[in-house]
Amino acid sequence: MRRRFTDLDRVWPAGLGRRLGAMIYDSFLVMAIWVSMALIAVALNQGEANESRLFQGLLFAMTFAFFAFCWMRAGMTLGMQAWRLRVQTLDGASITLVQSLIRFLVACLSLALLGLGYWWVLFDGQRRSWPDIASSTEVVVLPKPEKTLSKQ
Repeated sequence: MRRRFTDLDRVWPAGLGRRLGAMIYDSFLVMAIWVSMALIAVALNQGEANESRLFQGLLFAMTFAFFAFCWMRAGMTLGMQAWRLRVQTLDGASITLVQSLIRFLVACLSLALLGLGYWWVLFDGQRRSWPDIASSTEVVVLPKPEKTLSKQ
């Protein structure tokens, strides 16, 4: 079941700086996943490195699974949470598995082209990247949580 987000009137399109900040955070998480998987693969391969296409495909699939799980569950990865970003559909709901897959594949292409798909945010009037456009999603900045004064 897709989740509908609230506070839609208090969010705005994310700029390039915040997106890059979240990407850096998330790259550390992805590296941790890869290292964990490599340790398991080496242990299962009698101490030898595993350089097979199957293992590389598994790394790719696990990376997608990480992002898809986070995007579909809460609309954000840990890096996005740190930078107060959320990915959502254009009508403010959590994204689907198909949208996650399209977003992930176009993000890989964008990064392979030296980040061109993300630099696009600087030229698009709605601050959309290629993954946003291709998957009919948007990345928004969440407002700062309101501080409540406690009675003492």
